[in-house]
Amino acid sequence: MLRNIKTFIAAILLVCGTSSCLDKLPESAIPEGEAMQTFDDAEQILTGIYAGLKSSALFSGTLTVMPDIQADLAYAVEDFSNTYGPAWLWNILSTDSDVESVYAGLYAIISRCNFFLERIDAVKQQETDVDNIEYLDMYTGEVYTIRALCYSKLIECFCKAYDPATAENELGVVLRSKYSEPEPMKRASLKASYEFVLEDLRHAEELLDNDNDQYNTIYATAAAAQSLHARVALYMQDFETAIEYATKVIDNKVGIELTNVEIISGTTTYLSYMWNYDWGTEIIWQIGYTSTSYGGPLGQVFLNLNRDYQYYYPDYVPAQWVLDAYATDYDVRYSTYFDEVTTGYANGLTWPLLCKYFGNKSFISAAKMYMYSMPKLFRLAEQYLIRAEAYCSLETPNFSAASKDLTALRTKRFANGAGAITVGANNWKETISQERVRELCMEGFRLNDLKRWHMGFERKPQSCTLVEGSSLKIEADDPRFVWPIPRHELEAPGSEIEPNESNN
Repeated sequence: MLRNIKTFIAAILLVCGTSSCLDKLPESAIPEGEAMQTFDDAEQILTGIYAGLKSSALFSGTLTVMPDIQADLAYAVEDFSNTYGPAWLWNILSTDSDVESVYAGLYAIISRCNFFLERIDAVKQQETDVDNIEYLDMYTGEVYTIRALCYSKLIECFCKAYDPATAENELGVVLRSKYSEPEPMKRASLKASYEFVLEDLRHAEELLDNDNDQYNTIYATAAAAQSLHARVALYMQDFETAIEYATKVIDNKVGIELTNVEIISGTTTYLSYMWNYDWGTEIIWQIGYTSTSYGGPLGQVFLNLNRDYQYYYPDYVPAQWVLDAYATDYDVRYSTYFDEVTTGYANGLTWPLLCKYFGNKSFISAAKMYMYSMPKLFRLAEQYLIRAEAYCSLETPNFSAASKDLTALRTKRFANGAGAITVGANNWKETISQERVRELCMEGFRLNDLKRWHMGFERKPQSCTLVEGSSLKIEADDPRFVWPIPRHELEAPGSEIEPNESNN
């Protein structure tokens, strides 16, 4: 594939002060008239968009791990650094810097996507190389996919769960589709917000060809767009469409297939290799790192190995109920995701720590870059879980098909041929909920899952963890499942943005 990848420093303003994240400030604005006039310019802008995805406020940090920490998957330890402390305590304010950085980071990428989409037709009109025109079409499809992804994450974080009966009257997000022209700073409805995402995906799917799909790619492909479409359809309770698009991805013809637990060498399985070296046949799209160009350390708050490079000082440890959810005798995910160690804390805390994000061993060898793992935006495993849940949620459920999907996933994760499972009317939601935890632990899904399932949770104290917050009980549909809109967005000049209940 033709790629003119250049070093590109993407200036993303993460905390906007009194100005809106929706404004084109000097630090993040692209000089109009000076950029994206040629094919090479278009590639450079696209490279900058991909670079923005590396932000530690987004998929390589806050946006991935904070939702799971806020939910019920982890506990803060007694001596933690207070990283994500407000989220752990369910006391997120509209001035919270982590929430601000997520909001600003996503809109910064959307702004760059809008710039690209605004200029791409002019670039194509003056391009004479037929091959280059085809690549520009493909790049445009990638940009539509990226913009759809960013809007989908804004909706997940800052909106209520989608209900087809009420979505037209619920608050969505501010929709910006233009770069040069001013647009109202006002939230669209939740229905209109999701329709915007679907329209972007329609454009992406028209421009991207499944023949160019490949596993382990660092670019947005047709399979990535279809994977996002399946996820969005599930969240919108459009279960037939979720099944349709998950099936397109699962039935791909380019070798995207579930990673298994067969031994490669020594004790290394294909599953552990996927996390230790960021390579696997089930990775549909991941954010690409090199030892000189990378995002944040996903494993930082779970390991904190770089305090003295001798002991671990985790801010958060896995909840006991999460550890107990694995059938440890057969489920190889347990030994792949967790490792019991004695920490460096004075209290001698010994606990199975999350080692899923210990870091790419190639980077560790080359540059002692511990805890840097490439964020995996889409994996085939999620598509099996999406389709299984959708099958069970149909007006006439297909529990047999759901059981087949869950078994297909689990037999790739269990040793000795184990993993077969059957679901029915009385156990499917609990079973799929547990399986999503076992498979997707700390990949950023849990808070939204609880929100869309209208489920609460209760923490129970466990050894050597912070007392404050360890006995927290959160009821279903608590307004704090929805993050507050940053205060500077509400107070920015010209803003008509309405707050969430959690802003009160």
